[in-house]
Amino acid sequence: MAGGPKVVVYAGPTLSAADVRAVLPGAQVRPPAGRGDLLAEQWSPGDVAVVVDGYFRERRSVGHKEILHVLTEGAVVVGTASMGALRAAELGPCGMRGTGRVHAMYASGEIDGDDEVGVLHGPAELGYPPRTVALVNLRYGCAEGADADLVTAEAGRRIVAAAKALPFTHRGWKDIEGALEEQDHEALWTLEEMIDSGVWDVKRLDALSALRTLADGGSTAADGGGALQTPATQTPALQTPPLQTPAADGPATDESAAAPVPFTGIGRTQALVRRTRREHAPGRWMSDLDALDAARLFDEDYPALHESVLSGLLEEFAAARGHTLEAYAAAKLGLDDRTPFPDTLARWFTAPEAAGLPAADRIRLLMVRVWPVWQSMDWRPAVLARLRASERWDEWCELVERADRAAQDAPRLVVPPPTMCAKLFLRHWQRPGTSPDVETARRGFAGLEGLGGSVQRFFAYDIRRARDKGRGNAAVR
Repeated sequence: MAGGPKVVVYAGPTLSAADVRAVLPGAQVRPPAGRGDLLAEQWSPGDVAVVVDGYFRERRSVGHKEILHVLTEGAVVVGTASMGALRAAELGPCGMRGTGRVHAMYASGEIDGDDEVGVLHGPAELGYPPRTVALVNLRYGCAEGADADLVTAEAGRRIVAAAKALPFTHRGWKDIEGALEEQDHEALWTLEEMIDSGVWDVKRLDALSALRTLADGGSTAADGGGALQTPATQTPALQTPPLQTPAADGPATDESAAAPVPFTGIGRTQALVRRTRREHAPGRWMSDLDALDAARLFDEDYPALHESVLSGLLEEFAAARGHTLEAYAAAKLGLDDRTPFPDTLARWFTAPEAAGLPAADRIRLLMVRVWPVWQSMDWRPAVLARLRASERWDEWCELVERADRAAQDAPRLVVPPPTMCAKLFLRHWQRPGTSPDVETARRGFAGLEGLGGSVQRFFAYDIRRARDKGRGNAAVR
């Protein structure tokens, strides 16, 4: 896998990290998938996410929309064995790939509850040791036992029924034994031995088979290049269920390719937050976007950095089309250095800029300041890359921490609505020859609502900062 697309496996307790790396040495192993965990990764076309295990109870389950979001990034998402098998059965028509017997059971409707694969397990530092047995393993073990004449079909039906009647949190071997008549105890002990040894652990068998398929070079193309192929002795290949799609001339036809992935409802901001969030104190979280807000709100040098980065992006756009930046900007806005600059656009410039800048510079600056109007590309990743490389990055992160402490120290402080927060904060940026429109745009805010939304987290800190300045405290912390 070195040098190529990455493979990320979410596993535990079905497989340990050592189990995964024994089959795929280059794989990145993550804990069981919970809500937001797939969004926390940066995905590129050709990458593969393998969802084996996921949380059911301690955390919210991995979301359908975030899986669809990963698919829209061009990555392949494979589900198997446990939570992954359930999600693959649900999202197969959208392009998620499923493999294994558990997935087949969900896809066919033979089983439909998440409790079928749910187990209690110990902590991560101990390798997620299972405390209960999965119902799908009992189903599989009973079927295998009947074929091998080790468990009678009648005993198997009673064992499955007794286990299903218990909450999945109470499906330990002793719990199930207590729910059975003595005549079925020997069959249950056989199941315990064979499942715990891995022979009849269908979840583990499915997961290992999926990883071996990837290790053997099975196709992972996201463009419908075919299902992953496995030897006939292994579990079914990774499959995307056929779709019923309307043909051009009327009747429905079977198509082997997955449907286009629909809009996921996950915005760029949510994805950026998930990828960079961390807990800086117990119960207090920040993302890189919070540090960006700290710089935008409180750093006098930020506007110059913002203009520099966005101008660089403009140069890249222009070069990709064989234009100079000036020609590209003029064509985009329908302006040139021969046409008088419209008075309606003057609000985006300071008085000295409007009077003294050449027309080409004003056009470029206008594109930077009204970026969302003409360009849908998110500028924040590029600015964040510059900020992270700055020796002041820790300073901006610390400012977020101070803002959270100030809010905690002032629990009765009423934070106004965003627009009011913005109007109060604009006092910091008032200077001759400028305007609120200019100062918000210089820092990448589209208007008062956006500015105020960022100010709210820092409102208590800003109040404390103003109070300390009024007292003559030069070291405002």
